[in-house]
Amino acid sequence: MSDANKPKHHRLKNALLLILCLGIAAGTLVAGTNLWMVYSTRSSVYTLDSTGELEADCILVLGCGLRRDGFPSQMLRDRLDVAIEAYRMGLAPKLLMSGDHGRVEYDEVNAMKDYAIARGIPSEDVFMDHAGFSTYESMYRAKEIFGCEKIIIVTQTYHLYRAIANARAMEMDAVGISSNPRRYARQRYFDLREAAARTKDAFYGLIKPRPTYLGKSIPIFGNGDVTNDR
Repeated sequence: MSDANKPKHHRLKNALLLILCLGIAAGTLVAGTNLWMVYSTRSSVYTLDSTGELEADCILVLGCGLRRDGFPSQMLRDRLDVAIEAYRMGLAPKLLMSGDHGRVEYDEVNAMKDYAIARGIPSEDVFMDHAGFSTYESMYRAKEIFGCEKIIIVTQTYHLYRAIANARAMEMDAVGISSNPRRYARQRYFDLREAAARTKDAFYGLIKPRPTYLGKSIPIFGNGDVTNDR
C-alpha cells in the first residue's frame, strides 16, 4: 500500500471499528433494558384463573387498533373480553379504555366502550381516555388525569411487562392480566417492536416527559359518562 493510501485506510478502519462499538453498545443497552423490564415485572403478570385477591381502582385496557369498519381488532377484542370478565369478577369497580382518538375518523375508545356496553357493562362504569396515544402516555394520564393509584392492566403478555413498568414509573401500584388466548399472525413483528419500545420507555420512566395532552382532573371513582363525547 502506498503512503498516500495509508491515512484513508486507517480512517476507514477506525470508522468501521466505531460503528462496531456503537452497535455492540446499542445491542447491550436494548438487551439490558429488556431483561430488567421483564424480570422486574413478570411476577405481577396474572391470568384470569390466577387473580386471587386482586383489587384495584380500575381495570385499564390499552387500545391496539380497529378494523376498517371501526370495530375492535381481534387483539383488542381479546383484551376487552378479559377486562370485562375481570370487572364481572369484582376486581375493580371501573373500566378505563385508553387509546387513540386523535382524529375524528379514528376512534378506538368509543369503539371499546361500545363493545363493553353491548356486553352488559353499565356506561357509567366505563371511562375513556381519548389521548392514550402510547403505553407511556396512557399510564401518565391514568395517574395525572384520572387519579388512579392502584390499577390492573389488561393486554397481551408480551406488552404487559412494559405497561406495568410504565405504571410503576408513575408511582402507581400496578399488576397485569394477560389476554392472549391465541398466537397472532404478526407476533414476530410485535416482539421486535416491543424490544425497542421497552428501551425507549425505560428512559421515559426516568425523565418523565409530559404526554401530548393533559387536561382537567377526571376522578376514576366518579361517573364514566363525563368522558363521553357524543
